[in-house]
Amino acid sequence: MTAEGSSNTARDTGLLSLRIDLPQGRVGPGKIDLLEAIDREGSISAAGRALGMSYKRAWDLVDALNRLLGQAAVEASSGGHRGGGARLTEAGRSLVADYRAIERAAQRAAEPRLAALLLRTKEPHTATE
Repeated sequence: MTAEGSSNTARDTGLLSLRIDLPQGRVGPGKIDLLEAIDREGSISAAGRALGMSYKRAWDLVDALNRLLGQAAVEASSGGHRGGGARLTEAGRSLVADYRAIERAAQRAAEPRLAALLLRTKEPHTATE
């Protein structure tokens, strides 16, 4: 879960990493982070650089998302004096919104168990012979 989407309680108890397996493919934090970076940066290559991934890796992930959705998640324009750009389509924006909503709901549901787990991991352990 992103820092901006997490609560103090979530940071204190731990965060979930959510991957959704659909019949068409998988969606997880890496692909969603890429879509958000494309939205923020205005290009696939700049988004890849911002996330420390190659241009090819970013394009491969966008292609996988397009196949998963059955339509474009990202609309890219090429050429021009500024080198083109990219923006999320409505399908891409909806995917990000749905994923983040599921992630927030899962985090809220898991917080009591995560807090209990965190307490158990902080308890001093006694050596047994």
